[in-house]
Amino acid sequence: MTFFFTGDTHFGDTRALRFDHRPYPDLEAHDAGLIAAWNETVTPGDTVWHLGDFALGPSGARIREILDSLNGEKHLIVGNNDGPDTLTAPGWASVRHYAEFSVEGRMVVLCHYAFRTWNGMSKGALNLHGHSHGKLKPMPKQYDVGVDPMGPAPVALPTILSSRLRGKR
Repeated sequence: MTFFFTGDTHFGDTRALRFDHRPYPDLEAHDAGLIAAWNETVTPGDTVWHLGDFALGPSGARIREILDSLNGEKHLIVGNNDGPDTLTAPGWASVRHYAEFSVEGRMVVLCHYAFRTWNGMSKGALNLHGHSHGKLKPMPKQYDVGVDPMGPAPVALPTILSSRLRGKR
């Protein structure tokens, strides 16, 4: 089992195409592309932490359909654009605003929003977040794991840690 992280998928949200300049011709291709990338990376036995803004705009039935189509055990860290249909959709193993736990011997602190300080920061804990769509200058040990800075597929911790070496955020 591998732990993966992502955020700001914005399924069903036309603003993602306009504001974030995602490389899809329309919303249908956007959603299909993100689902395909997710399922090419994540197996049914993996765990994915989605750090908020899962979907905005589609019906509750469509949100459930998207969630059901994604591999892995899925946990949601609530984002500012996650409405009641997202929060109550069956298919989430958990829904919360904050989490912290160890992954591969490293403490991670998860929230939709970036922090200035966080628990365990001086002991090597990482702050993984979304919300800023790669536009916020990162602090040391802080990573935006959203689709815009990290790509359409959820990412594992080694990829996150090496992302700045590749010129990503």
